[in-house]
Amino acid sequence: MATTTHVPVEVYLRSEYEPDAEYVDGVIQERPVGEDDHSAWQEAICAWFRQHAEEYNVRVRPELRVQVKPTRFLVPDVAILNAANPREKIATLPPVAVFEVLSPENTIRSMMRKLDDYQQMGIPQIWVVDPDDKVWQRFENGRLVDSEIFSLSELGIVFEMNEISGLVR
Repeated sequence: MATTTHVPVEVYLRSEYEPDAEYVDGVIQERPVGEDDHSAWQEAICAWFRQHAEEYNVRVRPELRVQVKPTRFLVPDVAILNAANPREKIATLPPVAVFEVLSPENTIRSMMRKLDDYQQMGIPQIWVVDPDDKVWQRFENGRLVDSEIFSLSELGIVFEMNEISGLVR
């Protein structure tokens, strides 16, 4: 029977994992290493939001640690932060959006748990993209829904997701 080593949060926060690992209730969880298509989608999301950062008053952060609960630190592929909020080394204030790009190693169960943690933190826009199928899904009310429109009226952000898809090279 395998045993799990519980690591104090302070040890996790002082460590530098390559790629960065997540921390869930005392357990270090490795993240799948992105391949070319994963990286291309991640870059396209970052590029689109960077082009509109001033217009929407946002900051774009790939692979930023987000503390969703006192003992849970997740690392979304891309986090979009409200630039009106103070800068934080680790995001403790909910980002306005997070994006996860699926990798072959992702499991449905672990991804849904992660998306639920984001929702409980209060992140209004939670997105998953499947690079193989080029399908955008928004996580809402505990489930993934196909969607092609990003809408965050509080910040005046509305656009079609195919604007990002067009940047994938």
